[in-house]
Amino acid sequence: MHLKRLLIASLLILGFTSTLSAQVALDYYLPKDTKYDSAVPTPQSWLGFQVGEWHVRHDLLAGYMKALAAASDRVTIVEYARSYEHRPLLLLTITSPENQQNIEKIKADHLLLSDPERSGEVDLSTMPVFVWMGYSVHGNEPSGSNASLAVAYHLAAAQGPEIERQLKDAVILMDPSINPDGLGRFAHWANMHKSKNLVADPDSREHREGWPSGRTNHYWFDLNRDWMPVQHPESQGRIKKFHEWKPNVVTDHHEMGTNSTYFFQPGVPSRNHPMSPKRTFELTTEIAKYHARALDKIGSLYYMQENFDDFYYGKGSTYPDVNGAVGILFEQASSRGHVQESINGRLTFPFTIRNQVTTSFSTLNAALDLRKELLEHQRTTYTGALKKAKTAPVKAYVVGSPKDPARTHALLKILRTHKITVHKLARSLTANGITFNPETSFIVPSNQKQFRFLTALLEKRTTFTDSLFYDISAWSLPLAFNLQHAELKSNAYDPGLLGAAVDEPQFPQGTQSLGNKAYGYAFEWHGYFAPRALYRLLSAGINARVATSTFSSQTQQGEHHFDYGTIVVPVGIQPEKADEIRALFAKIATEDGIDVFSLSTGLRASGIDLGSPSFHVVKKPKVMLVTGNGASSYDVGEAWHLFDQRYDMDVSMVETTNLSSVDLRNYTAIVLSNGRYSTISKKAKAALKSWVQQGGTLVAVGGAARWAAANKLATVDFKKTKRDSLVKKRPYNKASSDNGAQVVGGAIVEAEIDLTHPVAWGYQTEKLAIFRRGTMVMKPSKNKYATPVRYTDSPLLSGYISKENQNMLPNAASVVVSGNGRGRVILMADNPNFRAFWYGTNKLFANAVFFGSAISGRTTR
Repeated sequence: MHLKRLLIASLLILGFTSTLSAQVALDYYLPKDTKYDSAVPTPQSWLGFQVGEWHVRHDLLAGYMKALAAASDRVTIVEYARSYEHRPLLLLTITSPENQQNIEKIKADHLLLSDPERSGEVDLSTMPVFVWMGYSVHGNEPSGSNASLAVAYHLAAAQGPEIERQLKDAVILMDPSINPDGLGRFAHWANMHKSKNLVADPDSREHREGWPSGRTNHYWFDLNRDWMPVQHPESQGRIKKFHEWKPNVVTDHHEMGTNSTYFFQPGVPSRNHPMSPKRTFELTTEIAKYHARALDKIGSLYYMQENFDDFYYGKGSTYPDVNGAVGILFEQASSRGHVQESINGRLTFPFTIRNQVTTSFSTLNAALDLRKELLEHQRTTYTGALKKAKTAPVKAYVVGSPKDPARTHALLKILRTHKITVHKLARSLTANGITFNPETSFIVPSNQKQFRFLTALLEKRTTFTDSLFYDISAWSLPLAFNLQHAELKSNAYDPGLLGAAVDEPQFPQGTQSLGNKAYGYAFEWHGYFAPRALYRLLSAGINARVATSTFSSQTQQGEHHFDYGTIVVPVGIQPEKADEIRALFAKIATEDGIDVFSLSTGLRASGIDLGSPSFHVVKKPKVMLVTGNGASSYDVGEAWHLFDQRYDMDVSMVETTNLSSVDLRNYTAIVLSNGRYSTISKKAKAALKSWVQQGGTLVAVGGAARWAAANKLATVDFKKTKRDSLVKKRPYNKASSDNGAQVVGGAIVEAEIDLTHPVAWGYQTEKLAIFRRGTMVMKPSKNKYATPVRYTDSPLLSGYISKENQNMLPNAASVVVSGNGRGRVILMADNPNFRAFWYGTNKLFANAVFFGSAISGRTTR
């Protein structure tokens, strides 16, 4: 029996095991020769199974962490957020009992390190190091969260002078499940397909998770891209806690392909963001030596400085780098289920967990040995930021939106979440030909401790040391939010421009003057939440009309000139709803931040009268969002989130395989997000075509536009990229980088929009920043009215796009409207809803859904 256990243990070191069982003892994961407090429950005693035997459900994981906090005076626990599915996100604070009793003072003293004005008075000699351990931001990368069970148990229950020293000199902050909804989804999948005799076949259903997979959160967003945009409750709560504690080291435990080994940072050195301190990566390299030694001891394969990078600040391993900490990415080859065949043999779930446990402890050991260096690095990050700010050419950034303060408010929330100082603009300012009004504009001074991060968020960058990016290469927030903006250099900046500091941005309320005997009410389409306002009215059965032309009318506020897309509600034709209409418009002004006008007469001052046929009656949108295999779950999720969370619209999600059995007549608009859609049957294609011809609006984004054209639902031509330069002789070892340089992973381009076109209603300027990903390029329509959005002559605004791909863009189409019978197919080359923070182009998407039927057939291809 003893020999059998030794044999199994030795096989597990190499990642192999019998297919009969992958179960191991708890000491497989933990440091050797360690005694544990019997009063602290083991994972198995509380869960009912051993770590790695089953995939832990989030409720059990959370319950066990709370049990540890109840049993150990080393552990406290708080809930820092609730997921969309109302699962708690937890943060454990683990340190010595003495530190726990004094934790608020320890925290306050530690925070002084990030205050450049006072950090010099801090004595580092006895200050503990703060280590944040974050697990499984991707729910179907479960070894991290399952490892947290063993790590937390050891820290809570281990006995002896070594653990006491560690807990005296460190404060460990543990986030055991960054993505509870995704973890729950995946645990259910893996456990419900587990056999008594474990199946290692990669083709077995256990290892082929169904669409949309457990990687993402409830709305199918990748939370490891949301540290910077902070659009979701999980991220918002976590970033608040991050700045409450300001950790020195942050771990970020992931998984990758089954045939891989184990990666830890540093990543590719040439792909670090230039605003991150050089010292960050020197410390990352020092810490890496500890991981190597620890993994050597258990015989695990590993590598570093390849594949992954530290450029995009929206990732969990990169965000810390610009905030005085060292972020470390770990990537473990995934068993996905309980055991799976790989090129390295049978990869077991316990083996994946053990590597994550091992590097959790090696991180802690490194942080303790490098304690003073890490604390000093935090101090110098912020003092160094002020020094860089003094010599920086840009002294401040001004942003604002005179006709849509809601978008400005959304940007301010992001900046304040990241502890970036923002002020109201004290007086009117003209910069770059733009006049900024103090009532609707704000100023962000560069001379502040968050100089590094605010520069990365607000700048436009087109120069890079590398042409490969693991994620996007640009995210300039003033462009993303389509705000008026300007960079103020020394000759334009005056400290007197700084008005009152903004602490908690208040949502702007619209103006209203709602008379009891109004002829009608109107609001312009400029506001970000105009689609939500209109949907409120239509859901109440109120007759609402949209102006297809400009007009001036007498209002209780005086004569007003109304823009394209203005929504008008005549009261006289629906007298029984007069009180309801008035109440709804009061809510629209308050909750949607939109100015509401009371119309005194139906007679125009100029333009069109309110009874003109140039007003188009708007039908309540009934939207189908096509989901399932073939569709990008990210893009579908972004559209779902926009409709549901922002616009308060109900949207039907229908699987591609069910399209042929659905009565499409129930829908006014169908959205095909980016995807291939090869699973849509011939019958469903025919039904879609018939539905469009009978008057439906089909919105096809990215790859779906190509699919719609190929299946004769729409007419559009595509450009082919010319890459003659790659035909020349090149060294074999350059093949990967040459091909990678042609990938458009994410950049910002400039487009020109037709403000008179229904797709562009609500915009005030003809130039619009668009997020571009991928190399698909549409040609403009042969109908001169059918390309309402096209790229400019020199479109690149920020980010990396190869010269070959840049040459394809000038004057190419971003949006084409194709006619098919009485219907419209609106083709969008670029994703207008990118990661929920690209507020500036959301309205293109909303307009396609609300006003597709208002587009004249004579103006389509």
